[in-house]
Amino acid sequence: MKTVNPESVGLDSEVLKNIRSYLDETYVKDGKYIGTLTLVARKGEVAYLDSLGLMDRENNKSMKEDAIFRIYSMTKAITSISIMQLFEKSLFRLDDPVHWYIPDWKNLRVYESGTYPNFLTSRPKRHMTIRDLLSHMSGLTYGFMNKSNVDAAYRKAKLEQASSLEEFVGILAKLPLEFSPGDEWNYSVSTDVLGYLVEVLSGMKLDEYFNKNIFDPLEMTDTGFSCPEEKKDRLAALYEHDPKGSPRLLEIPFLNTRHLSGGGGLFSTMSDYYNFCSMIINQGEFKGKRLIGRKTIELMSCNHLPEGKDLTEMSQSAFSETPYAGVGFGLGFSVMLDPAKSQTLSDVGEFGWGGAASTVFMINPKEDIVIIFMTQLLPSSTYQVRRELRSLVYSALKPE
Repeated sequence: MKTVNPESVGLDSEVLKNIRSYLDETYVKDGKYIGTLTLVARKGEVAYLDSLGLMDRENNKSMKEDAIFRIYSMTKAITSISIMQLFEKSLFRLDDPVHWYIPDWKNLRVYESGTYPNFLTSRPKRHMTIRDLLSHMSGLTYGFMNKSNVDAAYRKAKLEQASSLEEFVGILAKLPLEFSPGDEWNYSVSTDVLGYLVEVLSGMKLDEYFNKNIFDPLEMTDTGFSCPEEKKDRLAALYEHDPKGSPRLLEIPFLNTRHLSGGGGLFSTMSDYYNFCSMIINQGEFKGKRLIGRKTIELMSCNHLPEGKDLTEMSQSAFSETPYAGVGFGLGFSVMLDPAKSQTLSDVGEFGWGGAASTVFMINPKEDIVIIFMTQLLPSSTYQVRRELRSLVYSALKPE
């Protein structure tokens, strides 16, 4: 990827050097992260791109700029943009009940007590809407949360091993919700359900829709639901944190689903994901091609939690992809509401999200900045690198 002199886009090159020295001294030299790849762009130009360490410790392969990563929940932003492309065609409205498109979901129930498959349930206060799915206020959950009898039911019903998205939503139809839609925020399989709705509304399989409407126009040539055999030599190895020593190599990937997971199934590269972020910060355009409207991105990147609340007020459990204090949630992204409350360098309106293997992207429209960090360490809660990156990057902004 081509880079420019940081000063030409209002960044201090000497201060940006702190990123490399900090990541190397704190994480890479002692093997906490096996390898990292970091990008900072401003005003449409890449001002910083740096690789550290190894992409494959066992084969002693250095981290490369074209390494392929499992981006896990950074897939969610792509699925959310896709469903909102269909929104722009008026194929649905945000307040449409989900059961209009998944009839088996008309009689969803809310968990009261019991264990799988014997539950005591109640009627929800209202039907789940498509906006509930986009904002993670649906009442759905994740099986790996390990905090409730509902997520235990996801595991026992083998939800993640559904062979298709149709089978996936069919299993969910038989399981209770954690809470009535709209009552709380809970990170969940909501975006996988959105992937199914993309199929229903477009008449295309999710991978086909992505290829035609996202990947091809954005020149995302290395992004997909699998890593082709001919590109396996570029695939970064996946590791899991071991509190007793060096990270463990994982042979079986986390969330190794059989269906097309719009919530966490994609592989991608730094350059591909930067093209995606460039389109978003450029108000929906990429190299003269419009993928989505400016007003749609504005709607997606504002807070959709009720009464302007943040995640500390709406969530029963913390999740590591974002700090919760001072942060809200839009339609597919976390949204910065109050940098002082979040205790991080940022601006109101910064939005983004991360992946389970510690990857993250952040988009700041006010400063016209994109930050992307790639590595492969599970879980993402192991280190606070996402908050640290804000300090390292935003401190490099030169006086105007």
